[in-house]
Amino acid sequence: MIIPARPDPLEPTPQTYEGQEWLYVLNGRLRLVLGERDLTLSAGEVAEFDTSAPHWLGSADGGAVELLVLYGQQGIRAHVRADPRRPWT
Repeated sequence: MIIPARPDPLEPTPQTYEGQEWLYVLNGRLRLVLGERDLTLSAGEVAEFDTSAPHWLGSADGGAVELLVLYGQQGIRAHVRADPRRPWT
């Protein structure tokens, strides 16, 4: 996902839906509004959250933001393997 640069920031409009979301900031500074929390994530940082919580993504500083976003309605069934040398079990 690419959030384009904007000279005037957008007002957050949080949304909700069923599922789970994971995001990784590739470039730029992301503003993540998640419920009552207002977070700023930089390149290399990640977030994971239940999308039934009100959330919104935008630029933290007006610059472009590049993200890798994974979304799944069955997020609780996701499998994460921390060590790529270890086989799946």
